Amino acid sequence: MSELEHVLPAARRRVRDLLARWSEAVAPDDAPILRGAPRESVRGVESVIGDCGLYEDGRRVPGRLTLPRARAASRRTHGFVWIGLQNPTEEELTTVARQFELPPLAVEDAIKAHQRPKLESYGDIVFAVLKPVRYVDRHEVVDVAEVAVFLGPGFAITVRHGESDVLRRVRAELDGDSPSLLRHGPTAVLYRAADLVVDGYEQAIACITVDIDDIESQVFDGRNEDHAERIYKLKREVAEFRRAVQPLAGPLGTLAAGTVEGVDTATGTYFRDVHDHVLRAADAIDGFDRLLTDVLQANLARVGVRQNAIAVRQNEDMRKISAWAAIALVPTAIAGIYGMNFDNMPELHWEYGYFLIIAVILTACLVLHRLFRRNGWL
Repeated sequence: MSELEHVLPAARRRVRDLLARWSEAVAPDDAPILRGAPRESVRGVESVIGDCGLYEDGRRVPGRLTLPRARAASRRTHGFVWIGLQNPTEEELTTVARQFELPPLAVEDAIKAHQRPKLESYGDIVFAVLKPVRYVDRHEVVDVAEVAVFLGPGFAITVRHGESDVLRRVRAELDGDSPSLLRHGPTAVLYRAADLVVDGYEQAIACITVDIDDIESQVFDGRNEDHAERIYKLKREVAEFRRAVQPLAGPLGTLAAGTVEGVDTATGTYFRDVHDHVLRAADAIDGFDRLLTDVLQANLARVGVRQNAIAVRQNEDMRKISAWAAIALVPTAIAGIYGMNFDNMPELHWEYGYFLIIAVILTACLVLHRLFRRNGWL
């Protein structure tokens, strides 16, 4: 009996592989299953499909499926088909949506992109939007991509807009030895994608923390520099980061409750862990925003103090210049008067007139100098 238990599963897998190869051999690429889809549009879709695989009995069936064979396999298998689209056009995504009977409103959202993270149910089809982020430390920029996930009976369809390696990492994990995940069916794709997206949030938070610490050190290091532009730029990136993280808390909470039709209820514990992580990430982002606001105000205050100090020094310089100008005005005025060359002027022909004028000039200058020093102008 024990020998049969080991032999029968292997035999079933062998028969299934033979049937799959036979169906692929007899099914043309433009099989009638693509109702209303021109052959050109099918070929166009194939160019944006990153990968298309069949998953059964906790492992991936070897080979890559075309779109017609993927639709046929999703109907007859006990596993599921995962189709990954990369930056598709409206026509290409519409071709796939027509074959898998995806909800038009969800397809419209997946085409337009730039959606908020969300979770929607359309009968037995679940539509989710995730926002992977990548922090480019060199430019201090949060690069936000978008991943749309369709889950249905026997299939998972993902649509990626932007640059992100999340789906590639999920595919590599599921293609490996991961029967515990694949037993949850298409839900495994959504769970692992959400988990890796939130892990990316934590990595971005760690990098932003380093940059904020660096900005704080520069603001309070005593140097006469203005860091407002850098602070404001990072604050704007944090705001962009918040728009990717905070709306995701609601959908993950719903998935954690296990009440979504079309999602394996056994994954509620997994989604609960991801939900806790995204809440921590949201709290950290709120802290970043408050801290950057405080640092920006401190920087502006220090800039204001420096400007006031400069203004005070300028006022002092102007007073000194004015005082010396007033002192210089006395000999200038007297010399100007006696330089008018009139014949009849007091003391003009007196023997000691020159010395008298010099004495008057010196006395007046000394008196003004003492007055200005006593008043703090010199």
